[in-house]
Amino acid sequence: MSKDPTARILIIEDDPDGRRSVAEALEEAGYAATTAATGNAGIRLFQEQTFDAVLSDIRLPDIDGHKVLERLYAINAEIPVLLMTAYGTVSAAVSALKAGAYDYILKPLNLADIQSKVAHAIENRRLRSQVSSLKKALYGRTIIAVSPGMVKLLRQVKTVAATRATVLILGESGTGKELIARALHDGSARAEGPFVAVNCGAFAESLLESELFGHEKGAFTGASNRHEGAFERARGGTLFLDEIGIAPPAVQTRLLRVLEEREIIRVGGSRPLPVDVRVISASNRNLDDLVAERTFRHDLLYRLQVVTLNVPPLRERREDVRPMADFFIAGACSLHGRHIDKVEDGFYEALERHPWDGNVRELKNAVESAVIMATTSRLSAASLHLEQPGGRAPAGIIVPPQMPLAEIERQALLQSLERHTGSRNLAAEELGLSTRTIQRKIKEYDLPF
Repeated sequence: MSKDPTARILIIEDDPDGRRSVAEALEEAGYAATTAATGNAGIRLFQEQTFDAVLSDIRLPDIDGHKVLERLYAINAEIPVLLMTAYGTVSAAVSALKAGAYDYILKPLNLADIQSKVAHAIENRRLRSQVSSLKKALYGRTIIAVSPGMVKLLRQVKTVAATRATVLILGESGTGKELIARALHDGSARAEGPFVAVNCGAFAESLLESELFGHEKGAFTGASNRHEGAFERARGGTLFLDEIGIAPPAVQTRLLRVLEEREIIRVGGSRPLPVDVRVISASNRNLDDLVAERTFRHDLLYRLQVVTLNVPPLRERREDVRPMADFFIAGACSLHGRHIDKVEDGFYEALERHPWDGNVRELKNAVESAVIMATTSRLSAASLHLEQPGGRAPAGIIVPPQMPLAEIERQALLQSLERHTGSRNLAAEELGLSTRTIQRKIKEYDLPF
């Protein structure tokens, strides 16, 4: 099995000798090891840094390994966690595995066994990530272009992608601006590099600065470690700045400097760091209007709109509705284990008549809901529950028989995010949840935000 020499492993172990020996064994195998002596210290590191696997002792001085496992998975359930203990029993092993542990290791530790199990855990996560990426490519990232407006746009994308130009993408909420940004990345010389997306409307001003530019240890309360921002994480690739129009003035000023100087300074830092990244931004408002309102810097706009691409709303591309519906039906059937063998003309006609104020995002949600709620293998106009222009959606919630509670929760979160154009803060306020819970649920349900 091939090892990833760049993989980073977090080791949570209170015994200094055990901590050191495990770290040395993993470093000998080519991994980068970070250690913590308590469960809470490990959780803080997990929140602040990126890791590919975690090794945690069950017996810790503050909280036990099962609690550590629960807290880590609440932050990111994709990272495999292996539990270590000198007090292992069959029941403890079963309990750990049922709680979601990737594996269970008994002490005294066999270091070769640890190396092997960590390699397996990382490889397993890599394969799951590939499957997830393929699923997204199938169900979330295909651009359907039959209408003249979209055909013209994709020709422009193909031309611009091969250049190094900074691009501004304009379009209403839900039109697929991030898909266009990804197409620009995939068609560029940077396609093998990372694509990092940041929604400028999803962070408070101070957090947005840290998310974009990073921060130094001690830069503010809670900054216990250095943090790489999106500009650094996107090195050699593309940084997509969504909802750029609502970026706060201080962030706009720092963005202008980055675009002019091609370097950043982390929050709390003083040393300029060169950046190699292509910037693509997007807005659902005309930035010229925001400049006129004095809420957006005109000099930053000039830097961002070397090339401007306009994504037409769905009401101006009716020819795309039917093929999009077929695409979303196939994706929803695959995702939810449903089977549809007949789609009546009335279903398509109802979709083509609808104004689609929420654009492609609203269409996808309407089709997915119709597939989920279908009681037969046939879709008709009656399968759709579309809010009429100037009207309201039907009162109450209709839950199909045998729909799992998790799917109801997924739909509630999906619809709230769509209503608020992806804003985690507004969705959290509407649903009575914390923003961190919203972010965790987005990852848990693999939502396209």
